[in-house]
Amino acid sequence: MSNLRPLDPDEIEEFDELFGELVALAGFVPNSMLTMARRPNLARGFNALAIAALREGTVDDALKAMVAHMSSAAAGCLYCEAHTAATASGRGVDDDRIQAIWDFERDDRFSDAERAALRLARDAAQVPNAVTSAHFDDLHEHFDDGEIVELVGVIATFGFLNRWNDTFATTLEAHPTTVAERALAGRGWTAGKHGSA
Repeated sequence: MSNLRPLDPDEIEEFDELFGELVALAGFVPNSMLTMARRPNLARGFNALAIAALREGTVDDALKAMVAHMSSAAAGCLYCEAHTAATASGRGVDDDRIQAIWDFERDDRFSDAERAALRLARDAAQVPNAVTSAHFDDLHEHFDDGEIVELVGVIATFGFLNRWNDTFATTLEAHPTTVAERALAGRGWTAGKHGSA
């Protein structure tokens, strides 16, 4: 059960302005954003960051979703693991690849470019951060500087969300829960504190 009740959409005066695009894109507004809406400027600012990190640029959208998933899994945020699994699935990543993401170093289904990005995501999400210059040597074989900024932007955006959702124990919504139960259960995923009461 969440440590702070998300607002109901009818409690948010600027709901369409804040979340209309998100509803059109995802079909629902995540509970994390409904909690954030208690401070509309925070919700607006985060929304702008998320759009810039996740929907703009030249890095493949499916790879961005896998990077978000790896960084959330490495940080241990079960809520964000479910959401990023649902995003990856929606961007064409099959359930087997999502479930196998921890085996990216050995699994032939992952390219060298994906390995470099996933390695960065895994190691950047650790505390303390485990990224070294060797990560950037690997990344530069596959990505230009702008694309590397995109990848780190995704990781940093989910760093915020991982802290946010684990602190609030944000309750998972139906769609990401369904995808996570299907795609992540083989890895031992459960909703944990993010399950509905």
